[in-house]
Amino acid sequence: MQKNERVPAWAGALAGLTAGALALGIAQLVAGFAGPETFPVVAVGDTAVDLTPAPVKDFAINTFGENDKTVLIGGVLVVLAGIAAVIGVLARRRLAYGYAGLALFGVVGAAAVLTRPGAGAADVLPTVVGVLCGGLVLGWLLRRAGVGRGTVATAPEAGGGVAAPEAGGEAAPGRRGDGAVSEGGGDGTVSDEVGGAGAGGEGAVERPAVMRAGAGERGFDRRRLITGVAGGIVVAGASAVLGRQLGGQRELDATRVNLALPRPATPARPLPAGTDFRIPGLSPFITKNRDFYRVDTALVVPQVDPRTWTLRIHGMVDRPVEITYAELLNLPLTEADITLTCVSNEVGGPYVGNARWLGVRMADLLRRAGLQPGADMLLSTSDDGFTCGTPVDVVMDGRDALFAIAMNGEALPFEHGFPVRQVVPGLYGYVLATKWVVDVKVTRFDRDQAYWTPRGWAAKGPIKTESRIDVPKSGDSLKAGRTTIAGVAWAQHTGVDAVEVRVDRGEWRQARLAAVPGPDTWRQWALDWDATPGEHTIEARATDAAGRTQTERQAPPAPDGASGWPALTVQVA
Repeated sequence: MQKNERVPAWAGALAGLTAGALALGIAQLVAGFAGPETFPVVAVGDTAVDLTPAPVKDFAINTFGENDKTVLIGGVLVVLAGIAAVIGVLARRRLAYGYAGLALFGVVGAAAVLTRPGAGAADVLPTVVGVLCGGLVLGWLLRRAGVGRGTVATAPEAGGGVAAPEAGGEAAPGRRGDGAVSEGGGDGTVSDEVGGAGAGGEGAVERPAVMRAGAGERGFDRRRLITGVAGGIVVAGASAVLGRQLGGQRELDATRVNLALPRPATPARPLPAGTDFRIPGLSPFITKNRDFYRVDTALVVPQVDPRTWTLRIHGMVDRPVEITYAELLNLPLTEADITLTCVSNEVGGPYVGNARWLGVRMADLLRRAGLQPGADMLLSTSDDGFTCGTPVDVVMDGRDALFAIAMNGEALPFEHGFPVRQVVPGLYGYVLATKWVVDVKVTRFDRDQAYWTPRGWAAKGPIKTESRIDVPKSGDSLKAGRTTIAGVAWAQHTGVDAVEVRVDRGEWRQARLAAVPGPDTWRQWALDWDATPGEHTIEARATDAAGRTQTERQAPPAPDGASGWPALTVQVA
């Protein structure tokens, strides 16, 4: 590529900075998939830490404290920015210089990545892809600016000078009267002049402009450079943000997976024999995490880092409390089997599940804070701003209301509230189950409202006694003869005492019940039925330990939970 002095140094530096930023942005994006340790800036920073003498490390720690690594990464970025600007200045003279500089840039980054423990050849992919994209953008920006374009040369007018090109690339004709013919200027231009008498004299002949290859194109184009730079910066920024999010997700995934859960001070009761009938199609007693229903307002699942998470308890308390995740894990933990139900669940619907939860009893932390007289509501807030309003008396009456950290023996999945969520048996989820909980304000129902209350839902949401038919499914075709009707029923913190089934509005028959460890879980039930050919309607109803039988009255989920008997129709042949 030929040099072009018409593009100023600042323009080359700007192009270099943009190309460098985009190279790092793309590398960050690829590293989001490959792993944050493959991002070359991090690798260079880690290498710098490894090579730094101990006294310098001590100075950095003493001077910058917890910000020492942030300062280091910032310093690396400043150095890289300076190198990128120099590369751009050199590239405006000859693009090969710029490409060589970026290649060297990539070699250093790749070498740093490969020095990390356990690194493999594939780990240099973010660096390689970033450098290639940076090189493409550098060349594109400099071409937009004018590097490598043809420029227009014209014969000097009488008295010396060179006529400037007109807009659009045509040059004004020039005159010269010395009769000289010159060819092959040192700057690569060619001038053919036909003259007459002396300079400015008679006989001077007008002559057409003579141009280099690429005639008609302009020189330095500030506007095209700036618009190109703006586009490059947008792409670089978007790539870096997305890459950081992906990398942060991977890092938090690793943090969650590697988390060592403490042993509970109060373990859950062993499941009694006969808890699960193991009937095909019947909901198992323990719902697997991947199958547990999810209903929340979060469009994007919050990614909360347990290292920075805190829970604040304040409001109508004597001593406001703020506790970290590490401190929470060091408190006595309780393990409990608890069924959760969403208020939006229709009769017979899927939004109910049972899990074994591990957490700190909410009542313990509230007692530490010191509840003030008159407080009757806990307004809990999620990391994403969602709020629940939980009755204080329910949390304090001795049931296993938890700030839960684990679900079925593993740290909470992100979609179920990692690192901490609320679990309170006996209430619908919209008044108890704040995921990603970060704040609890002790207050009153006549002073504050939670998210769903002004939207028409009841302020308090006690669970209604309900049942569901899992087997058979509505619309199934069955063979005549002995078949099994089975399902689950729930009445959290009261317990289910009986389930009855009837076919074609006949007599109610008592179903057999599975064992349960306590009153806070659902309960499996089953009934053997001699099916006869034809169409049949099956209904079920549950009765809780307080003697309340599931009502026949049909009601929608709003404002305080659906009611009615589950019913379905099957064909028997």
